[in-house]
Amino acid sequence: MFWFRNFVKISTATKAKSPSTRNLILTSLSHFSSAGSQAAVAAEALGLGPTKADEKPRVVVLGSGWAGCRLMKGLDPKLYDIVCVSPRNHMVFTPLLASTCVGTLEFRSVAEPIARIQPSISTAPGSYFFLANCTALNTDTHEVHCETVTEGAQTLEPWKFKISYDKLVIASGAQASTFGINGVKEHAVFLREVHHAQAIRRKLLLNLMLSEVPGISEEEKRRLLHCVVVGGGPTGVEFSGELGDFIRKDVDQRYTHVKDYIHVTLIEAKDILSSFDDRLRRYAIKQLTKSGVHLVRGIVKEVKQEHVILSDGSEVPYGLLVWSTGVGPSPFVNSLGLSKSPGGRIGINEWLRVPAVQDVFSIGDCSGFLESTGKPVLPALAQVAERQGKYLANLLNKIGKDGGGHANSDKELDFGDPFEYKHLGSMATVGRFKALVDLRQSKEAKGVSLAGFFSFFIWRSAYLTRVVSWRNRFYVLINWLTTSVFGRDISRL
Repeated sequence: MFWFRNFVKISTATKAKSPSTRNLILTSLSHFSSAGSQAAVAAEALGLGPTKADEKPRVVVLGSGWAGCRLMKGLDPKLYDIVCVSPRNHMVFTPLLASTCVGTLEFRSVAEPIARIQPSISTAPGSYFFLANCTALNTDTHEVHCETVTEGAQTLEPWKFKISYDKLVIASGAQASTFGINGVKEHAVFLREVHHAQAIRRKLLLNLMLSEVPGISEEEKRRLLHCVVVGGGPTGVEFSGELGDFIRKDVDQRYTHVKDYIHVTLIEAKDILSSFDDRLRRYAIKQLTKSGVHLVRGIVKEVKQEHVILSDGSEVPYGLLVWSTGVGPSPFVNSLGLSKSPGGRIGINEWLRVPAVQDVFSIGDCSGFLESTGKPVLPALAQVAERQGKYLANLLNKIGKDGGGHANSDKELDFGDPFEYKHLGSMATVGRFKALVDLRQSKEAKGVSLAGFFSFFIWRSAYLTRVVSWRNRFYVLINWLTTSVFGRDISRL
């Protein structure tokens, strides 16, 4: 076993930072392996190669959001090997994410592991989940280039590999839009992932505890306990409402020394909840004001470490800044040499397929209809992404059954009916057991619009039924019950 001891010495002496060093070590192993070295073959392959004619075709899904997870849930594992590439191994139920920031719900209640959504990823021989980011796409060779996700200097260095696909679905989502405003990325917290909600919760509780330290001036207390939310869409309004409830119910009881200093400001350039009925928007403003939320109409010009500067020159100090102003294309989407729809999204046709390239589809927030289709770009909503994922799963299953699952084999197939989207309405909670329910297909259309406690019951019932699994439904229901009885959890973990 002298060769093994020598290899350990080589491994500890060098970190194998460059590909040439890794290949050198793997090549040295080949001298001690019979039949020409499996390690050298692995070094040469560095990924999943093309499938053979007698193997199941491979569907590669980039992303684990609403669109990608609904697609994987609907794909038939008897027809395809399913490979998911994503920087997170779970799906986030984003409509309830704001509730986790103040302890109404726990974080695991809104996160569903991908292995539960599509079990074949953990059990089928040719199906995998890779914790990685896609860095490049080669549509000529049907390959995606990936790089593993790592955290911190003490973890393994990123490993690059390639995956060959028969069908590729880009569902990588979008990123929070900052509109190029200086200081947003450095000082603001977004609200799109579980780790964002965790950061908000820790920062909020830290500021509450710091404000009680002797010697802190009243001015500094007011700054520390000033929570500023930028963006008056559903996410910003729901978070502001949850924060108002948290202040009224929990801070008043458990932080009585500083309860008069904490307050919330919601900044919006135009009208809050602009897609809702005017009557509902007025109701939302009334309820938010009752909850202690101060509404400011203005445009943020710059973000500093302790205050934001508005376009009129006024300064708004803050201790916690949450940025919720919509989404835009990610750097990965911008880097792809594919046709783009208005707004910079990946351009797709009526069957959610990227034209001019073979076997590539795109769904969710990263995609939009091309102008040539005559269809408008759909909004970045969970219900849009979910229904696109469901449609594409059925389409790919149909293609697989018709013998078009492998690469370049569906050119002559009839894809059937194109994707059609029908808006089912919008909902938002505004705190104090009040919510808005707008069931119109568009702002100009006629339909049902409700506000009040009954709407809050509808809001909770609808989201409880839409939570991905019975496991998470149970978690959410128990969290709601325990919060109503014992109050929110204010432990800073």
